[in-house]
Amino acid sequence: MEPNQPQKNKLNIELSDEVAEGTYSNLAIITHSRSEFVVDFIKMLPGIPKAKVKSRIILTPQHAKRLVKALQENIKKFETMHGNIKGSDMDQIPFSLGGPTAQA
Repeated sequence: MEPNQPQKNKLNIELSDEVAEGTYSNLAIITHSRSEFVVDFIKMLPGIPKAKVKSRIILTPQHAKRLVKALQENIKKFETMHGNIKGSDMDQIPFSLGGPTAQA
């Protein structure tokens, strides 16, 4: 192989400073259609009945399934190192999205 030719199956991923800072989220709402999954990441603050979507990620069904598998594997590794993650008392929060269910 020539020294200046890119290697096959190698992906160069760039991460800007702004994206590297990240966005905090403590709630995710997932909707789907036949062709895509939409994940809205939200930051809720205690005592404030209103919250804004901070980021929306749209995935193909295939990628959504790969993401679930990757999350399950990483949670297992985390719990092996740090112990079980306790369930949240926020699992049953009543809320309204204020709009129709996502459709494609």
